[in-house]
Parts: sequence; structure tokens; C-alpha cells
Amino acid sequence: MDVDIRVPDYLTFSRRGTGLNLPIRSRAGKDGAIHLVVDSTGLKTFGEGERLEKKHKTKPKCKSWRKLHLGLDFVSGDIVCSDLTTDDVGDPTALPELLDQIDGDVTRFIADGAYDGDPTSALLAERFGPVVEIIIPPPKTSVLSPDADENRTLRDQRITAIATRGRMALQASSSYNQRSRGETLMGRWKAIIGPKLKARSLLNQKTEAKIGTHILNKMTGLGRAQFEVAA
Repeated sequence: MDVDIRVPDYLTFSRRGTGLNLPIRSRAGKDGAIHLVVDSTGLKTFGEGERLEKKHKTKPKCKSWRKLHLGLDFVSGDIVCSDLTTDDVGDPTALPELLDQIDGDVTRFIADGAYDGDPTSALLAERFGPVVEIIIPPPKTSVLSPDADENRTLRDQRITAIATRGRMALQASSSYNQRSRGETLMGRWKAIIGPKLKARSLLNQKTEAKIGTHILNKMTGLGRAQFEVAA
């Protein structure tokens, strides 16, 4: 075509990635509230890795992980919030940043026991009001609150239900099994985007994760499988 176009190299892309703002797809104009499933997974960063460690019996010069936090609306299939942090950031600590990205109403919040506790419940009630349904099963080591006899909270009720009916029965009755959609999303990310980050700095790695989020949402927008009962 005789067009003189300069092809960007890796360093150019790396510089452009610094501070690049890629907002999550807006839900403005969409009907229905969000049913949010939140989960996290680890992504490898640069370094020789375990293979050279086993082969040469040496400690890798640089091996670290980043933690990818994703929030999925399992009604629309869209990733409505995402963040990349260092591996020492706990899931409840990363939650406020995730919720800041959501521009719609959340009526149901599903997460694993890592989010259990009053800070998470108070944060969700503050952001989305008292009508939000919080589905977080208490860990096995959970105990009833001191005033459970007089003022039994939802968490106290679930602890009692687990003790009487079992954890699996509680999960089935509370729709907690929908959390598997979050685990499926993590597997989809690693199969399509990959289990490693190529960028070196945390800022560029955040941009890389945002690009991955946009790619998966674009694929979802092209079409989703429809399931029907055959018999």
C-alpha cells in the first residue's frame, strides 16, 4: 500500500501502558441489577520460576506473584470490576476499590469465606443499601456473636444452620453454588489471557490486566451460549 507507518516495538507499548486508563464497560442504560460474584487468583510475574529451581537446585533470582481480583455479574456475564494487587493484599482489603468501579445497583453479593466479617457487610450495606443480599458462608472456625441469644444476626443464623443441616445444604439453599461462576471465570482468564504477566512494573501490570478484562468482555458481547432443558 506504500504507506509509511512506524510499527511500535515492545518498549513503545510498555511506555504507552504506563498510566493508561481503561475503564470498565459502563452499565448505563442497562436493565436489571447486578448479581455480583467476587473472586481472586494468582498470576505469575517475571522470573526463572520453579523449573530452573528444580533443574539447577538454585533459588530463582526473582520470583513473585500478583493477585488478580475480578467481579462478575453472573446475569449478564460481564466483568464489572477488576483490580491487580500485590500478593500480600487480602481480598477484603481490595474490595472497596472493586466496588468503586461499579456504576449500577448490586442486589446480591456472593463470595467465599475470605470476605466473612462485619467490615465487608458494613461496606456493602453502605454502598448498596440494606436490601443487598450478602451470601458469604462463615468459615468452619466461626462462632456465634456474644448477643446471639437476644439479637441473632444473619451470620449467626447461618452458623446455626450449618451446625444443624450441614454446610452443603446451606450452600444449596442460599444459591452460594453460583460462586462457581467466579471460579470458571478465573479458569477462562488463564486459558485465554494466560497465567503470567509480561509487564515488569506493577503500574504496567495493572494496565495489562485491564486489557485482559476488556478482551473477555468483548468476547462475551459477541455472544453467549444458551442452555435449555432437553428432558
